[in-house]
Amino acid sequence: MTNEQILNEIREANLSYLLLAQTLIRKDRAEALYRMGISDDVADVIDGLTLAQCLKIAARNVLISRFRLEDDMVWSLLTDHGRDDTARQIHASILVASHAAEVAQ
Repeated sequence: MTNEQILNEIREANLSYLLLAQTLIRKDRAEALYRMGISDDVADVIDGLTLAQCLKIAARNVLISRFRLEDDMVWSLLTDHGRDDTARQIHASILVASHAAEVAQ
């Protein structure tokens, strides 16, 4: 993959992220904050962006989103396909939600 292809992929991911965020925020704000791991203030900014602003932000050569799963325990719960998969998924969701709550405070 060439450098230009990588930059195009980053731009596409950025635009997809922004448009998805706007859709989720406008549909169910509380759920969007949880699912995307963003604060109320960030949701306000994203919700107020015009399409032209989204395109300009998306054109950056840096991803505007990041992995929220920085905890080894969460990765372990998500990748371990044992017998009790439902409990593991619930536990991982609780850990991610608690991290989002800490960030929002």
